[in-house]
Amino acid sequence: MENADTMNSLPERIMEYAEATPEATPMQADDLLHLGDRAAVARALSRLARSKRLLRICRGVYMRPIQTRFGLRAPSLEQAITALGSLWGETIVSNGGDAANWLGLTTQNAVRTVYLTSGPDRLLHFGAHQVRLLHAPRWQLAAAHGTAGTVIRAISWLGPREVERSLDAVLPKLSRKDVDELAALQAVLPKWMAEPLSRRIAHA
Repeated sequence: MENADTMNSLPERIMEYAEATPEATPMQADDLLHLGDRAAVARALSRLARSKRLLRICRGVYMRPIQTRFGLRAPSLEQAITALGSLWGETIVSNGGDAANWLGLTTQNAVRTVYLTSGPDRLLHFGAHQVRLLHAPRWQLAAAHGTAGTVIRAISWLGPREVERSLDAVLPKLSRKDVDELAALQAVLPKWMAEPLSRRIAHA
């Protein structure tokens, strides 16, 4: 059974550990078993999240807030998403609306922050800011961190009615390497996207 000193010092030891990690490092109870038994660590993490010394990103996963001269802020979302993808062994990418915006195919801005993932749907909390992860089919996650993948997700979001216009707008701006990568991905794309893409690449 834990004595009072152990119970009082465990949260401080966890914070020392957290503050020595890079920004956006995810922490779970199993990462901290060198500091105490699992049940005690889990309780200490919950206590630290309630007092806002740690952020509870989702069930069982915590990150430290970042101290700035203006006060505390959540860790970099981009770094956090990359770290969580590594933690869970998932592919996580920006959603199709953001991709279409980046490519200049729409001027709409998303009201909510949404990412696509190869894993299950999840709701993440970065302080007051919520981020939704939505499970997506494999083809929407193809070329996850390349321009070809961004094109696929943008056109997927815009839908079949916009595919011709979107390809006409985007393809002339792509490098040969990106066009070749898109061509290589045709086999995994739905027919409504693959066929007009194939026609255009054949005449490029």
